[in-house]
Order: sequence, then structure tokens, then C-alpha cells
Amino acid sequence: QVQLVESGGDLVQPGGSLRLSCEASGSAFRSNAMYWHRQAPGKQREWVAVSTPGGIPVYADSVKGRFTVSRDNAKNTAYLQMDSLKPEDTAVYYCMCRGEWGQGTQVTVSS
Repeated sequence: QVQLVESGGDLVQPGGSLRLSCEASGSAFRSNAMYWHRQAPGKQREWVAVSTPGGIPVYADSVKGRFTVSRDNAKNTAYLQMDSLKPEDTAVYYCMCRGEWGQGTQVTVSS
């Protein structure tokens, strides 16, 4: 019954940065992986990254070297730091933990 609330999406120019936040309620945050996905209009939802408690994060090839996941257990919050953003990163971004999804936050990369 974890609930996830996302924030941080915005309009940004190519090459810019954004940090998405995903705040979780419930007891399982500290012991479960947090997944990040994105979905552009007309396309399937795409896996982006995953952070695990005490583990090495894993990233999709499309975002390696540009995106960084982190988590603050004291705040029950996970973060997706996005740097060197490209227009093709434009999508609604979702966090997911224990099969529950955040509401999504829109990221638009455009000049």
C-alpha cells in the first residue's frame, strides 16, 4: 500500500538539468528497489533506471552518463538527477516501488 508522490518535472532547454523527486509513504521504502520509467506520447513505457538499497544503480543505455539515481532514506524519497538533457528525453516520468506507480511528472526538453 505504498503511495508515491512525484515532483520536479518542468520545461528545460537542451543541455539543461532537472531533478525529479519521488516521496514514498509506507514501510517498505528502505528495503525495496525504486524504479524509474518514462513514456512519450504514442510510445510504450520505457525503463530508465533502478536504485536498490545498498546496491549499485543500473541505467538504460540511453541515459547512461547523464542520469543519476539516489535515495534519502530519512526522507523516504528517491531522486532522479537528469543532466545534459536532450529533446528525446521528453516524456512523462514515473517512479515505481513494489508495483505501485507515482502519478507521473512531465519533462519537456525544448529550445
